[in-house]
Amino acid sequence: MDPIRNPFVPGAGSPPPALAGRQEILNKAEITLARIRAGRPSKSLLLVGLRGVGKTVLLNEIENIAEENDYQTVLIEASENKHIAALLIPPLRRILFKLDRNQNVSEQVKRGLRVLKAFTATVKIAGFEIGLGIDPEIGSADSGDLESDLSELLLTIARAAESRDTAIALIIDEVQYLPEDQLGALIMAIHNVAQKQLPLVLLGAGLPQLVGLTGNAKSYAERLFEFPQIGALGNNDAQAALQGPAKRGGVSFESHALQKIVDVTQGYPYFLQEWGHHAWNIAKTSPITLEIVTEATQSATKNLDENFFRVRFDRLTPREKDYLRAMAELGEGPHRSGDIAEMLGIQVRTAGPLRGGLIKKGMIFSPAHGDTAFTVPLFDEFLIRTIPQFDPA
Repeated sequence: MDPIRNPFVPGAGSPPPALAGRQEILNKAEITLARIRAGRPSKSLLLVGLRGVGKTVLLNEIENIAEENDYQTVLIEASENKHIAALLIPPLRRILFKLDRNQNVSEQVKRGLRVLKAFTATVKIAGFEIGLGIDPEIGSADSGDLESDLSELLLTIARAAESRDTAIALIIDEVQYLPEDQLGALIMAIHNVAQKQLPLVLLGAGLPQLVGLTGNAKSYAERLFEFPQIGALGNNDAQAALQGPAKRGGVSFESHALQKIVDVTQGYPYFLQEWGHHAWNIAKTSPITLEIVTEATQSATKNLDENFFRVRFDRLTPREKDYLRAMAELGEGPHRSGDIAEMLGIQVRTAGPLRGGLIKKGMIFSPAHGDTAFTVPLFDEFLIRTIPQFDPA
């Protein structure tokens, strides 16, 4: 069928044609935004889930909801090698200049610009500089202590937004990549803003280890945030994510073909899009049959192996690949750390640094103490295809 009319969009953060099974999360976000906008206390939200469940898509949709409710939004992605200040300063500068242009002069907004200038001059990030064309406010957000300075900065900017009868939504993806000191500073800043009931909220997303990371950074994080779990879609929602967009394009799936895709992909949204995309392109006419899905499985798997999985695999050291291959050899997880070490023929303490490095790279997480699981669905099957013979030596 015509690939130009193909409704399925397998891509990082690409909005699917049907956002099935996520309305409860979106409703929760909308209520949080409305309460903050009205000056009522509400917990910030940090969405947690494996790769490919659609966290980034949800954050983009939440940004749309925020903007529809007169929020100023900051949408950024945390990075393993970029300081949180370098991520926040440019969009916060943009927001303050926008607030300054919208109406007559506001002292709160002017002060926000001066404090941002002071903060920018203090963080001293190598290779990073931003001009504001104004003098800094000496003694504000310039102590050199990130926790204190970031708190003062966000408090000042939240007051500036309040003076313009608007609110700010900090929307941060991949939060788990923030180092503990930067994550702790962000949590403290959000805590101080919440105590003052100012119109600024954090809406973020990250891998499952984010829950533990926030608790390690600040013990009160569990009282400050809600952590909605984003998982695979249920059978009905997974089928709707495929059948609905296809029917709008004048195409349908046979029931057995539809169920086969749901079974093979385990209901993970990214993989549903991948299989739907390939099945559409292979089919000559409607309906899409089980035979077409069988052929699509081969092409979709090949594409994933060469791209989605390969990008992550190529970041690993040989020994890290051995560790993950041992997990795959053990079958469906989670797996005990001791069992993985035994598969590798090494002591648990020797395997510890390997495990820690893989957690830091976002490849695995610990769903419970001593347990280890993949953050990327179906990655164990990819490893077995890529390294058919397990050799711990």
